[in-house]
Amino acid sequence: MQSIDTLLLPRYIIPVEPGTALLEEHAIAIHHGRILAILPQHEAIRLYCASAEHRLPKHVVIPGLVNAHTHAAMNLFKGLADDLPLMEWLNDRIWPAETRFVSQHFVRDGTQLAVAEMLRSGTTCFSDMYFFPEETARAAHEAGIRATVGLIVVDFPTVWARDAEEYLAKGLDVHDSCRHLPLVRTAFAPHAPYTVSNDPLERVAVYAEELDVRIHMHVHETADEVMQGRARYGQSPLQRLERLGLLSPRLLAVHMTQLETAEIEWFAGFGAHVVHCPESNLKLASGFCPVARLLENGVNVALGTDSAASNDDLDMLGEMRTGALLAKGVAGSARAVPAAQALRMATLNGAQALGLDHQIGSLVPGKSADMVAINLQTIETEPLYHPISQLVYAAGRRQVSDVWIAGRQVLKQGALVTLDEERLLRRAAEWRERIRNG
Repeated sequence: MQSIDTLLLPRYIIPVEPGTALLEEHAIAIHHGRILAILPQHEAIRLYCASAEHRLPKHVVIPGLVNAHTHAAMNLFKGLADDLPLMEWLNDRIWPAETRFVSQHFVRDGTQLAVAEMLRSGTTCFSDMYFFPEETARAAHEAGIRATVGLIVVDFPTVWARDAEEYLAKGLDVHDSCRHLPLVRTAFAPHAPYTVSNDPLERVAVYAEELDVRIHMHVHETADEVMQGRARYGQSPLQRLERLGLLSPRLLAVHMTQLETAEIEWFAGFGAHVVHCPESNLKLASGFCPVARLLENGVNVALGTDSAASNDDLDMLGEMRTGALLAKGVAGSARAVPAAQALRMATLNGAQALGLDHQIGSLVPGKSADMVAINLQTIETEPLYHPISQLVYAAGRRQVSDVWIAGRQVLKQGALVTLDEERLLRRAAEWRERIRNG
């Protein structure tokens, strides 16, 4: 028998590749952080002797969920400014709160709280955009979660930098400092077309090419953004980004609720990615991303939660369900975004958007062992006819029991392994009092 690190023996495996595959009574053999083999359980028991064996007769195992857009530290603003449209939410509540409270300690504590919530709901990789990205990177590294840390750029001064020049310089330093962190990557994160002028955007395009990293940006989030862009630059924000060299397979265009049919076909030709944040878009009444039409035109669409300040949770299982249902309503077709497609958007499509699909996003031999076990033998998900559909339309984050990242268990029977839950709750309460009392 071959000695290996870990053997998982679940009821079902949904590998995501191919898209509707469902394996029953199969095992996943893991060694040195990677998937060694997926094979029938009786063969696995005969072939492998594992240091750790997990029998999961009630569970489905899926690839780790990829949250392709969030602002993790903003968990400390959860519920602070509800029921407001985007620009009022930003201008009157969020940006003033950030000016007053955001610091290195805020970002570290907020990110740790967010990471704990994400791990407990099956997210194994997140793409972030916020100030003090070095703190986000450190928190992710210490918790053992995979992260793409956004190197934020805006024109105006904030607590992190004075101007675009300083944002870029600091971002490059963070990029260099993350090279030794095995689960952390970076991406340039210009906030939005209306907060970043032409020269910094052109430099971002050049730096991204030189460093071979992604560009993560809010684009066409609201009708007002598009209208203002046309008034100021004489063209839509997307057209302006194309002129400045940002439309390419490197771009993660977040939200994209304002798109005409011709724009969708044109955008598809650049190979850029769309990150759909359905619950945040609904709460801020920003608009509806035409997910089905984007997919029909070959655009890779991933899913993100946005921040807990505009969504109130970082639950990618919930985002899958909302995304699938909303897509059907927008398209006027019950066939739009079926369950398997929604799961792919939350896993492999997110990995592809981040340039990580060779490592994560599906369960195939050779890839990193980023996996989630979800108990489907519960009142909420019985009787069980179709596990993929039940996972997307009925399962909830409280059914997530175990999570592995690069073969390391970070959630065990619902308990966090790498983070101190009691400490996180104390720190959250301390920040609540500080922010509430001004």
